[in-house]
Amino acid sequence: MRNDADVAGAVSAAVERFGGIDIVINNASAIDLSTTDDVDMKRYDLMQDINVRGTFLLSKLALPALRESGAGQILTLSPPLNLDPKWAGMHLAYTMAKYGMSLTTLGLAEELKADGISVNSLWPCTLINTAAIRNMPGGEKIVRGARGPEIMADAAHAVLTGSHAVPESGSRSGNFYTDEQVLAAAGVTDFTPYSLGAPEDRLIPDIFL
Repeated sequence: MRNDADVAGAVSAAVERFGGIDIVINNASAIDLSTTDDVDMKRYDLMQDINVRGTFLLSKLALPALRESGAGQILTLSPPLNLDPKWAGMHLAYTMAKYGMSLTTLGLAEELKADGISVNSLWPCTLINTAAIRNMPGGEKIVRGARGPEIMADAAHAVLTGSHAVPESGSRSGNFYTDEQVLAAAGVTDFTPYSLGAPEDRLIPDIFL
């Protein structure tokens, strides 16, 4: 994600192998929840390069193929733009990196209206069991209160196939969805199969919500 030529090569290989690109999912992301005093600038640069620049770059390079698709979609795993100061105050470097991804959704949704490309973001309501979380200090204990990544996969599928209800805005582009919101609209009423064993009321909420 940090090498322009590699990303361009991946896009070209996908077009050559599959005859085009209908969907881009921006999932790559680095995390460091350190405060400004403590964050290492190499980690800061890593988050900016992967989270913000990587999302922008892959989306940008895939645009010609997405326009050719006629029904192109970009889905980015990033949070709603919540300007409550507490999120910036808790981990400014990471917040800027994730909000940069969300700004990409907001901007591209507006920019690409005439091209018929839908651009949305998706974010979990609870902590998700990922390698990034497990590798954090105390991560193996924290993820006991998480859900499995399957809930995000199912929610992404619902957004991309249009099986969720049309949002209140009436537009299928420029939305910031949560996994529970999307799946509930698609008819899911029981989320317990997604948990790793913790009761629903003991699950750890994700940040930014």
